Amino acid sequence: MDAPTRAGRYIQQTTGYRAFIPTPLPPDPPLVYSGELQTLLSDADRDLARLDAIASLLPNPDLFVAMYVRHEAVLSSQIEGTQSTLEDVLAFEADALRDDTPKDVEEVVNYVRAMNHGLSRLPAFPLSLRLLREIHGELMHGVRGGDKSPGEFRTSQNWIGGRGSTLANAAFVPPPHELMNALGALERFLHEERATVPLLVRCGLAHAQFETIHPFLDGNGRVGRLLITLMLCEHGALSRPLLYLSLYLKAHRAEYYDRLTAIRHQGHWEPWLIFFLRGVSVTARVATQTARDIVVLRDSHRAAVAKNAKALVLLDALYRQPTVSVKRVAQMLSCTFPTAAKLVREFETHGWLREVTGYGRNRLWRYQPYLDLFHRDDVLDAMVGLPVVPPLITGSAPA
Repeated sequence: MDAPTRAGRYIQQTTGYRAFIPTPLPPDPPLVYSGELQTLLSDADRDLARLDAIASLLPNPDLFVAMYVRHEAVLSSQIEGTQSTLEDVLAFEADALRDDTPKDVEEVVNYVRAMNHGLSRLPAFPLSLRLLREIHGELMHGVRGGDKSPGEFRTSQNWIGGRGSTLANAAFVPPPHELMNALGALERFLHEERATVPLLVRCGLAHAQFETIHPFLDGNGRVGRLLITLMLCEHGALSRPLLYLSLYLKAHRAEYYDRLTAIRHQGHWEPWLIFFLRGVSVTARVATQTARDIVVLRDSHRAAVAKNAKALVLLDALYRQPTVSVKRVAQMLSCTFPTAAKLVREFETHGWLREVTGYGRNRLWRYQPYLDLFHRDDVLDAMVGLPVVPPLITGSAPA
């Protein structure tokens, strides 16, 4: 048995490997809110409040939220190795799959479904282990990993490591399933520590603890990232799910894993929270700017077709479904095919719709200026260029 840290201890198992047994939250000794951690907590609270405020000012926020959810689904799934893009997901939803569409696109679509399921349940059902199981069931249904007990906590040992790793050489071994009473302690922390631990700190602690427990056989990373947004929405910090950390975590993947490892080995909660809060702050600022840009784009395009009622309806519809065919436009507007085709040509002339198939028939268009707001290199550059706290440790946890 290793000496305990503030986060828990490694315990030798009878079959020879060491598994980590986490200590219930909050950390003991208590967190030290000083210096950079205190400053970043204040910054993150402010940036999150600004994001929520601008979301409330959007003309029709629900038209935009759906795209944020899809974008997060793509990025969070890419961290786990999927190849599908935002465009692939939109094509899937428009029933316009191509021969070169990645087969894992359904995993991303499931992520969207899982997020929406969790959000729809929150008003009447608290964030709980039961809800996390439901979300996991939606996430894993009918896709890769669908044979690994969707919607159920594991009843066997799992581990984290590279391809071909085993319990003997894994980078990290979570607690054996018989010792997953840590899940009950995590649920109690979610419900009982509201007054003593700031919400954003609770989100950072809960995410790290969830990833340490690793309660499912597959899909833990995605559920753990969903947990952050669901906590913020449940407690009213966000009225709509517009904050997602996957782009930040993808850009800083090595440090993300190093920070989690440092918690387990050395109980270094404060450096993890510095990393986490910096991510919240920059992600909120990027989302706020994107929301502002969406408003400018929408107002500009609406002004250009202000006298055409059907064009205005189509513009609003494109924020919900940015990939369309002429047939789909006709359905959206309840108009004839020739009328829909004329509108598509008009939007194409404006440079708003771009034909993406190259086909003579069954053609597909994207609302490209809108999609471009989610593919700006400056957003990723801003994240990659953030000051990076040097990792406390490197390498893998010994098995």
